[in-house]
Amino acid sequence: MSSAAASDRRHRVAVLALDGVYPFELGIPSRVFGNAEDAAGRPLYEVVVCTVDGRPVRADAGFSVAVEHGPEALETADTVVLPPAGPCDTVSAADGIPQPLAAALGRVRPGTRLVSFCSASFVLAAAGLLDGRPATTHWQVAERFRRAFPRVRLDEDVLFVDDGDILTSAGVAAGVDLCLHLVRRDHGSAVANHVARRCVVPPWRDGGQAQYIERPVPEPTVATTAPTRAWALERLQEPLTLAEMAAHARMSLRTFTRRFRDEAGTTPGRWLTAQRIELARHLLETSDLPIDLVAHRAGFGTANSLRQHMRSVLGVSPAAYRRTFAAARPARGARAAQPARAA
Repeated sequence: MSSAAASDRRHRVAVLALDGVYPFELGIPSRVFGNAEDAAGRPLYEVVVCTVDGRPVRADAGFSVAVEHGPEALETADTVVLPPAGPCDTVSAADGIPQPLAAALGRVRPGTRLVSFCSASFVLAAAGLLDGRPATTHWQVAERFRRAFPRVRLDEDVLFVDDGDILTSAGVAAGVDLCLHLVRRDHGSAVANHVARRCVVPPWRDGGQAQYIERPVPEPTVATTAPTRAWALERLQEPLTLAEMAAHARMSLRTFTRRFRDEAGTTPGRWLTAQRIELARHLLETSDLPIDLVAHRAGFGTANSLRQHMRSVLGVSPAAYRRTFAAARPARGARAAQPARAA
């Protein structure tokens, strides 16, 4: 294949549908990746759906899903997505995964990106692919997952975990969050934002899945931290303190911290840092501002502070991030590589 042909090749996503598949999650990759286009309107991804034997599978909603591909589709995939299915959360490290599924996954090329939605993380864990690695799953089955796979570093508070070549998401709509994240990682925020608008979903959601865990419904008179989060987003370049945020919410520090974590799924400090990282990423991708000015506008004060936070969260420096995603701007229409993680 010529270099020109290779550069024009679309990223191939293979979705592996298991028996008992959940139809909503099965459709997420096609909807999200299928809406990603370059500046000329050309699709950036090719999405195919396959099964372990090429035959139809039952959905958990009372109908069958007929597919056009068998497990051979996994051999040419750049990304393999596993949506959840009814039996997923019953597998264990001791029992492993069924032989037909193991054979199908054995066709995946080394280096292929693996993605699971919701309880499909059980399949990756039972196959030994998550040992010693961070991952997440739906909060309702988190304790079962932890008991079944003690070697996996489970974090049930987040919407998704990106560990480079293996990514896992929490339940249902978190699969949309993860796919949008991948589009952003591959092609930059402008393309991902365009996809989100087409799908009528937010480009990213604040906090983690802890905010969705069942809790007693608060009384209508109980104050919320939402107005303070909106207020803080307009002042990210200012040195906001926890005391200032609590004062704006008219709560004590203790009450504000507890209520913020209940509503956003994380602490005020971590939330603030995450929002500043998102702003810095946007400025690095869409502007030519000097790193010092990006750091100032994002609220990190100095380039060194921004550098430390980006290395901690993303594994790359601001300069390296900008070099990677400069090629991902819509005007170029090129497929960006994943940033190299810091040593």
